[in-house]
Amino acid sequence: MLKKPYAIIEWNDTESDAVGWLCAYNFVNHYCGGGTRMHPTVSKEEVVRLATTMGYKYKAAESKTTGGCKGGIRYDYKAPDAKAVLRRYLIAMAPYIKAGVSIGGDLGVDYGDVLEILNELGIGLPTTKAMKADPKIRQCIRDHDALCEMVYDGFKMYDMITGYGCAVALDEAWKYRHAGTATVAVQGFGCVGASMAWHLDQLGYKVVAIADANGLVECRDGLDVKKLVLGRKPKGELDANDFQRHYLVRPNDEWLDVECDILVPAALEDVINKENVHRIKASLIVEAANIPTTPEADALLAQRGVDVAVDFVSNLGGIRIYEVAVFGLVPCEPQAIVDDTVNLVRKQTRRVFEKAEQEGITTREAARILFGPDEFDTPDI
Repeated sequence: MLKKPYAIIEWNDTESDAVGWLCAYNFVNHYCGGGTRMHPTVSKEEVVRLATTMGYKYKAAESKTTGGCKGGIRYDYKAPDAKAVLRRYLIAMAPYIKAGVSIGGDLGVDYGDVLEILNELGIGLPTTKAMKADPKIRQCIRDHDALCEMVYDGFKMYDMITGYGCAVALDEAWKYRHAGTATVAVQGFGCVGASMAWHLDQLGYKVVAIADANGLVECRDGLDVKKLVLGRKPKGELDANDFQRHYLVRPNDEWLDVECDILVPAALEDVINKENVHRIKASLIVEAANIPTTPEADALLAQRGVDVAVDFVSNLGGIRIYEVAVFGLVPCEPQAIVDDTVNLVRKQTRRVFEKAEQEGITTREAARILFGPDEFDTPDI
């Protein structure tokens, strides 16, 4: 039975029309973690669903230290005062952050900005009293701060790790039923979508379409992923100057119509729903975004035999990197952390698909059985 979240807090900005929420789904050892997103469509219900998903994600990441939470701000992340709004939100949430709620970055919110603001406020990386008193963890936090500036394949670590994990989830899920590689369409070209496309290109997959906030670019022979990633504009936008003459440019709401083997929603929630699920041509959905598929669409996909690589398994890289760095589970070095994350994602993806096949259930049902949160502690008081 799905438990209700432990706490939900609402914030109303006094200097703009921004509204925000913080949801702590479950505490483990008086600690919970999750990102903060900023977007004009954010709602309380969305934040609660995301926080719940984080509880499952930490379980899938084999965490023994952290439960799930999520922050959300209903505001335009492109607005000139977006960072100031984020700062006021973090000030409002400071009492909860000091009590063991560790919130970072997500869609529309840069993790570096969160850390910068928390440092300015004298909070620093969110920790419990026990973590502050542990000299090993204090050193690990210093190592984590250094890790944030390290790069891998040209990406900052926090900008690439989730996308690389999603890429190997895709590879594991596809090869569970098929031989060889396949064609892929990616919706969303932020850090996750871009780094995932980059690694898929390395793995030999043909990325035939990418959609961003402005449009969709498609090429049946495969896009020049490296050029598109290297030329990417801030806030995850493609640069049309990097398009080749034979590329087809379409409205971004046509991403579901792309002829491809694998479809990757890597941006917003609920983008696959009962109104549009019939348009999908792919035989595999890989959820790089959080909660991109509605329950109604899930049921329709299952009826059609479309596989789903579930969000809280595929995209656990962002929380795993934090876990292994702050708690010293693996050496705080880029290659060691990448190896740890991709191996874990591959293992858990395989477990989900095997259980679903053995029990005749959907992959989401299998994932919820395997990774249901079972610890519900209290804040650090």
